Amino acid sequence: MKYVEEYRDIKVVEKLARAIQKRVTQPWIIMEICGGQTHSIMKYNLEEFLPNQVQLVHGPGCPVCVTPLELIDKAIHLARQRNVILTSYGDMLRVPGSEDDLLKAKAQGGQVKMVYSPLDAIKVAELNPEKEVVFFAVGFETTAPANGFAVLEAKRKDLGNFSILSSHVLVPPAMEAILSSPHSRIQAFLAAGHVCTVMGYREYIPISEKYNVPIIITGFEPVDILQGILCAVNQLERGTSKVENAYSRVVTLEGNTGAQTTLKEVFRTVDRKWRGIGTIPMSGYALRQEYQNFDAERKFDLADTVNEESSLCIAGEVLQGLKKPTECPAFGTQCSPENPLGAPMVSSEGACAAYFHYRKREIESS
Repeated sequence: MKYVEEYRDIKVVEKLARAIQKRVTQPWIIMEICGGQTHSIMKYNLEEFLPNQVQLVHGPGCPVCVTPLELIDKAIHLARQRNVILTSYGDMLRVPGSEDDLLKAKAQGGQVKMVYSPLDAIKVAELNPEKEVVFFAVGFETTAPANGFAVLEAKRKDLGNFSILSSHVLVPPAMEAILSSPHSRIQAFLAAGHVCTVMGYREYIPISEKYNVPIIITGFEPVDILQGILCAVNQLERGTSKVENAYSRVVTLEGNTGAQTTLKEVFRTVDRKWRGIGTIPMSGYALRQEYQNFDAERKFDLADTVNEESSLCIAGEVLQGLKKPTECPAFGTQCSPENPLGAPMVSSEGACAAYFHYRKREIESS
């Protein structure tokens, strides 16, 4: 299969691993920012191909994982309203709020409908004019353009019963927050190829220069990831730090300018709270004033609350690359995909879910 199987070629993987081994002379800590990359690393057991000096840690690149507890509770509250249909991607249904999750709300009679795109939610609104239809808009820069287009489409169709509950977050501010922390130990980043496909990588250049950190844009297949690690190690060993595009078959410097135009039209940049991390300045998208009629928080007058995370969950430390999922005392016991304490255990891109699924498979097969 062209453009897929060649990026899973074991001979190429082993060749890259040998090149990394040959190049490394001292310990280095590299963070992959994206949860999709984390799952590929675990699925293909890529850490086994790396020398002990190269340590991979996992970043906050799982949008479901960093959706604030308060927004989950707001979504649950909306789902329990008689006149509301709450539409959402499937991996949001099991994410725990302060007491329940959306799946429990549905089981208790709430109107929760899983959709595969925001345009599906538009169709639900058209088919149910007597109901208020809310789309739980979660994601990084990758999903934001489609959600912005859905808002434009709702305005064009004059759908007064459609709105979004926005939980969009942005990657570059999160990287800056991690690097500026006194506890940061990150020496290089693997940046998410799909985010850069939309946004380009111009925003990463000042971050790399300010913090003297190599940032390598790469993809999600084994060859992509190891190529990215090799590029990072080469820079670290040379003492250089720049943005390097190792995913040029997809990513350009400028990105998808059409998608960016939609983002600028519909959204404005705001401070955003990240679950387990806290508020990161100018790290989220909210609807512009001219689209406020499609803002579910405003339409339903949803009050802000402050809720406490489980004291057993160390998701915040995992998302900042300070600890691995297996260092959590609740991992695999009090916390599992069937009974998650935190979002990283239940999200399809969560680091804890990746460790639980793939490490469990390794144990069972040994």
